[in-house]
Amino acid sequence: MAEELSYVIVTPYSIRKARTGGIIARLISRTGLEVVAARMFAPSAELVEKYAATIVNDPEPRHRATQELIRKYVLANFGPRAGGTRPRVLLLVFKGENAVNTLRSTVGHIVNERTSGETIRDTYGDYLEDGNGNVSYFEPGVLAPPDAASAATDLKLWASYSDSDGGLLDTAVTFPAGANVEKTLVLIKPDNFRFPNARPGGVIDLFSRTGLYIIACKVHRMSVAQAEEFYGPVLDVLQDKLRGRSGEIARKALEQELSITLGDDVQTKLGDLLGPINGRENWEQIVKFMAGLKPSDCPADRRQEPGSEKCIALCYQGIDAVRKIREVLGPTDPSKAPPGTIRREFGQTIMVNAAHASDSAENAVREMGIVQISENNLKPLIESWFAKN
Repeated sequence: MAEELSYVIVTPYSIRKARTGGIIARLISRTGLEVVAARMFAPSAELVEKYAATIVNDPEPRHRATQELIRKYVLANFGPRAGGTRPRVLLLVFKGENAVNTLRSTVGHIVNERTSGETIRDTYGDYLEDGNGNVSYFEPGVLAPPDAASAATDLKLWASYSDSDGGLLDTAVTFPAGANVEKTLVLIKPDNFRFPNARPGGVIDLFSRTGLYIIACKVHRMSVAQAEEFYGPVLDVLQDKLRGRSGEIARKALEQELSITLGDDVQTKLGDLLGPINGRENWEQIVKFMAGLKPSDCPADRRQEPGSEKCIALCYQGIDAVRKIREVLGPTDPSKAPPGTIRREFGQTIMVNAAHASDSAENAVREMGIVQISENNLKPLIESWFAKN
């Protein structure tokens, strides 16, 4: 069966109730599909109207009635509000065999007598009727297309508005005057994407306890050049930090191998010689972990190409955002991280430690620039895919 592209839209209510991580965990782990793009939107009235117009297309009366509810829901909840605020939605694009039906099955039908939690809407959606059979409350949780033709139409539509209505939504949320509002970068690292699993969503779910707002999201593959720049400040730290350890190890090895005794001055010289070499090798391994190639192994003409390793880049905004995210993340070494932190829950080693978060507002600006958090890689993906398919 040929591969397809399909999508899921996380509704404003699900985002506001911090359900994004749980939804993403189920979408990835239960479908086995690859998430290939993600973009935050604050939809304009024009996009909302055009999208709503595509929703009702099922000839079966019961399904058509549900689609009509979804159409009304989109018109009421996706567009700009009185006062100028614009709700945030998250568009996630998935690729794989039978992607449309697989996602549809995982999302589930909103009118379902069972409430077992089997589907996303079982858990995150609501459909309540009054005594006369009229719908008194309706929340779909997420939206997904019913068929391949709808998926294609909708993806092309959202891609066409992805520059004007999507990206870094740093004006979508209002804060009290004088509040210490910060933006910070989070990377869900490549170790979470080795196979389809719930870890990426689980990491996002733990970050939700900060009460901060996701205002940007993209699937990103770091180039070697980007990884070198991103982790550039780490190189000097590693080279200096490993001087002592390198000298100690080298001294013991030489004393054992040559049956001689070396002084502390020799150990210092060995550290000065080997520390920078050891530090650079460790740094190159970090670059390889994030981009797929060590700088020393990467041909010059490939340094700017997207790497083989995938991460999800998120921008969080809110009061004291940097500190709040770092506290939930935990220290670099997972073995030293407190219970309940992301690195304790999901980390393995100092390098393979689940996520990165900026350590200052200034570094957040630098790092967001390197990973190009505002970059629209959704639009070229959609245009290229449907030009070929």
